[in-house]
Amino acid sequence: MIDLRYVKKLLEMLDESTVDSMEISSDKGMRIRLSKTPTARGVVQYAAPAAAPAPAATAPTAAAAAPAAAPAAPAAAPKGNHTDVKSPMVGTFYGAPEPGAKPYVTVGQQIKKGQVLCIIEAMKIMNEIESEVAGTVV
Repeated sequence: MIDLRYVKKLLEMLDESTVDSMEISSDKGMRIRLSKTPTARGVVQYAAPAAAPAPAATAPTAAAAAPAAAPAAPAAAPKGNHTDVKSPMVGTFYGAPEPGAKPYVTVGQQIKKGQVLCIIEAMKIMNEIESEVAGTVV
């Protein structure tokens, strides 16, 4: 569990320093990345209702088309051996680490368990979303 006082202290330290960004990792697998300057990286914002599945991590253009599509049948089990990637939070989707950079993943790409798929920015904190399984992005 993240101690909000700890995060607040980190934000204060970053604000008072000349450093533009920082990343902290714990031995329990928690990582926090903070940055003073947000970047415009093909921004797509989601406010997904609790019952709706989050879009799969793809290039921002594909993700932007998903909300415009007609609602599908009620959340059914994925067909075959597909695994949906769901964001644990509502925030801004970034498909690449910075403007002009290659996207984290592309359709058809082979990925490994733990590989970063995208970033979700929530409350000015960048959260890397990692794959829980190895496979191919569809």
